[in-house]
Amino acid sequence: MSESEHVLDWLQSWYAAQCDGDWEHEWGVSLGTLDNPGWIVRIDLEETALKDREYPRQRLTRGEHDWVMAWTSERTFHIACGPGNLTEGLSIFRSWASEGGSGAL
Repeated sequence: MSESEHVLDWLQSWYAAQCDGDWEHEWGVSLGTLDNPGWIVRIDLEETALKDREYPRQRLTRGEHDWVMAWTSERTFHIACGPGNLTEGLSIFRSWASEGGSGAL
């Protein structure tokens, strides 16, 4: 299996590590769909080690349904991507969150 195939396991572990009896009542991770078609992901960073880090808006477009966009705003990591790019988008979050040990599990 490739490293990207484990990104969902990593996200589950990251989420579980944030859950402290309080955080999960107000914050979390949401996954939805777009009508482009595509995916939208919002990962709350409030009250996490990542809350003050920024990720400037970046977009990579390879085709009409092959694209990924990621950015932070208002202490949230956002991912919007094409229907086949969810793993790629989540891998961007994992790489960013793991930089320099901040947010690494």
